[in-house]
Amino acid sequence: MPAAWFALIAPAIVAAIAIAALRRSPLSRRFVDRPNERSLHGAPTPRLGGIGVAAGIAAACASFATYPLEAAFILAALLAAISLADDFHSLPMLVRLAAHFAAAAALAALYVPIADVAPLIAIVLAVAWMTNLFNFMDGADGLAGAMAAIGFGALALAAWSAGATDLALAATAIASAAVGFLAHNFPPARVFLGDAGAIPLGFLAAALGLHGAATGAWPAWFPILVFSPFIVDASATLAARVLKGKRFWRAHREHHYQRLALAGWPRRNLLAAACIVMAGAAASALAALQAGPLAQLGILLGWAAIYLSLAIAIARTKRRGISQ
Repeated sequence: MPAAWFALIAPAIVAAIAIAALRRSPLSRRFVDRPNERSLHGAPTPRLGGIGVAAGIAAACASFATYPLEAAFILAALLAAISLADDFHSLPMLVRLAAHFAAAAALAALYVPIADVAPLIAIVLAVAWMTNLFNFMDGADGLAGAMAAIGFGALALAAWSAGATDLALAATAIASAAVGFLAHNFPPARVFLGDAGAIPLGFLAAALGLHGAATGAWPAWFPILVFSPFIVDASATLAARVLKGKRFWRAHREHHYQRLALAGWPRRNLLAAACIVMAGAAASALAALQAGPLAQLGILLGWAAIYLSLAIAIARTKRRGISQ
C-alpha cells in the first residue's frame, strides 16, 4: 500500500511544483500559445503543462515499471519529446503523424502477433486516433486535465478491483499528475497542456486500455466508455467535417465543447457540465463491470442515446461569440 499512496500523492505534488517553476522560467516566453481565429482563449498563455505532467508521472514510474507497461511509457516519452519540439516550432503534419503511427504500431506489436494482420491494423488505427483525439479535445480550460483525472482514475479503480497492481499504479500516477496540472489549468487557465502533454496522455489512454483488455483486467468496451466523452465528440466532429468535404485535418472550432463556448457559456460552467458527463460515463462503466451482459448492453445503448440527445441540443445553440 505505500506504493499506492505514493502514486496517488507524489505525481500531483511534483506536477504542480514543476509547472509553477516553469511558468516563472524563461521557457514560459518560448512556449506560448498565442490567440488566433481558431482558439478560444484571449491572452497569450504558456503551454508547458505537459512537461509538469511528465515529471509527475516519472516521479512514480519506478513502482509500475514492468514489461510491457514500461515499453508503453517509453513510447509515450518519445512522443512527448517530438510533441515538445512541435510546441516550440511547428513540425510538418506528416512528421507528427508518422511518429504517432510508429508508436501505435510498436505498442500493438507488444500484444498482437505481427502475422495477425487484421487485428494489428485495427489496433494501430485505434491507438493513433486516441493519441490525436485527446489533443483535438484540449481546447478549453480544464477539459483535458479533467478527462485525464477522471478517466485514468476510473482505470485505476477497475485495475485495483481486478488485482492488476502495476496497471493500477500506472493509472493512479497519471490521474494524480493530471490533478497537479489542473491546479494551474482550472478556468481561467494560467498554463496549457500543449501537444507535449495532450499527445502522450491520449497515447497512454489507449495503451493502458489495451493492456487491461489484453491481460483480462477489463473487457475491451470498458476504456472506450470511460473516455467516451472525448471519443464521441472528436469522432463525430471529424465524421461531420469529412461528410461536408472540409479539410478535416485543419484546426477549427466545431467540436461540441467549442460550440458551447462560442454560444456564450462561461468557462467554469462548461467545465462543470463536461465533468458531469465524464464522471457519469466513468461511474457507469465501473458499475457495468459488475453487471450482467444485458445490463451492460443497456448501459452502452443508454449512453449512445445520451450522446445523440446532447449533440442535437448543442447543434441548436446559437453562436454569440467567445466568452472570456
